[in-house]
Amino acid sequence: MIDWEQSLRGSIAIAGSATAGIGDAGGQTDLEITSRAVHAAVADAGLAMTEIDGLMSASLASSMWVVKLAEYLDLRPAFSDSTQIGGASFVGHLLTAAAAIRAGLCRNIVIAYGATPRGGNSVSATSPARARLDPYPFEDPFQPFNPPTSYALAAMRHMHMYGTTREQLAEVAVSARKWAQLNPEAFRREPLTIDEVLGAKPVSSPFTVRDCCLVTDGAGAIVVTSADRASSLRRQPVYVLGTATSHHHRQISCMDDLTVTGARITGAQALKRAGASLDQIDVVQLYDAFTINPILFLEDLGFCEKGEGGRFVEDGRIAPGGALPVNTNGGGLSCVHPGMYSMFGLVEAVRQLRGECGERQVRNARTCLVHGNGGVLSAQATTILSTER
Repeated sequence: MIDWEQSLRGSIAIAGSATAGIGDAGGQTDLEITSRAVHAAVADAGLAMTEIDGLMSASLASSMWVVKLAEYLDLRPAFSDSTQIGGASFVGHLLTAAAAIRAGLCRNIVIAYGATPRGGNSVSATSPARARLDPYPFEDPFQPFNPPTSYALAAMRHMHMYGTTREQLAEVAVSARKWAQLNPEAFRREPLTIDEVLGAKPVSSPFTVRDCCLVTDGAGAIVVTSADRASSLRRQPVYVLGTATSHHHRQISCMDDLTVTGARITGAQALKRAGASLDQIDVVQLYDAFTINPILFLEDLGFCEKGEGGRFVEDGRIAPGGALPVNTNGGGLSCVHPGMYSMFGLVEAVRQLRGECGERQVRNARTCLVHGNGGVLSAQATTILSTER
């Protein structure tokens, strides 16, 4: 009997990565900037577009996005997938990519995402009719301002149960901004203090606007191939050691416990599949749509006990120079967030493990944990990436 977890461990590697249109795309469409990111990632890997025979993508605005993207790229992929679990999709795609390449369905897969909600144009604008296909029957009658309202609910519950403070939430935003100040690509780079987070425009209690992710344009892409082939390509391979996904609820009103996410499952599974432990992780990329997210995920992934996340992030612990580098590009709070973020966490992980990050480079970074979140804490995906197979 084949141990599939063992057979997938280190079987694939990220051979190329790129971004495009970060911040304000200046009127370009989502297809245009995604295409730019794909072409740049393929070139980064030292491949030609004619060698790409797999395509994976997802969109918030188009039910057949992967088909539309393939047409735009003039690809006829032998394998494609458009699994949509929100912002966790692209981390989750790595598990399917490993299985597809291992099974011989294709050789070189591009995983890509792009959207232009800020300054660009979308060729796939979400229509009111499509929005009605995904109703929230237990929440819509109360007219919440989602997603902030739902995440604020989780934050308030965590504060009530564990004494988490507004200052601790603000610490997450300030740490992200300090990383962004070291990243020329980041959209927001001006200084930010805890007092400025607390005094910003209220959005949904306890959040102010600085507790909430940016609304930017942006696209990212990675090229995934077999580990054996990656070793012969032009760039240093970043090996995918273990990936796991989990999802439970669509509406936060159906969440079992507002303070416990599926990261508790995916983190443990990804580490097991990777044959790794948390003390081997040098860098962490977390989905930080709101300041409560990293606190929840640090707890559920096992970096600290449940309820200790607020205290864990104090005193710059996850900021530059801190004990645990988290969201080293500035995250969704200060770098980029075009609707879904985890693709950019993957790109940043690749850049850190290749040693390409300049001022924000984490010294001797060899292993990175990337975690994606989708919906209202609905879907979670975790992967362990390493410079060593």
